[in-house]
Amino acid sequence: MQVLVRDNNVEQALRVLKKKMQREGLFREMRTRSAYEKPSEKRAREKADAIRRSRKLARKKAQREGLLPAPKKKVARTR
Repeated sequence: MQVLVRDNNVEQALRVLKKKMQREGLFREMRTRSAYEKPSEKRAREKADAIRRSRKLARKKAQREGLLPAPKKKVARTR
């Protein structure tokens, strides 16, 4: 992973790095690997993740078909 530092602005580069790491799921992976996870807990977590993914997919499909209202758009702030 690479982040460019412009005009010696380290704070902005750190923010960009954290955002990239968040998007890649590195923080979540570090948290799960920090301690041992029992096989039964791993199965339960993976099953819950699969259910969450399938519900999200079904919700998106329903939105595309017009059965559910589309999510509200985020308003971009300018500085």
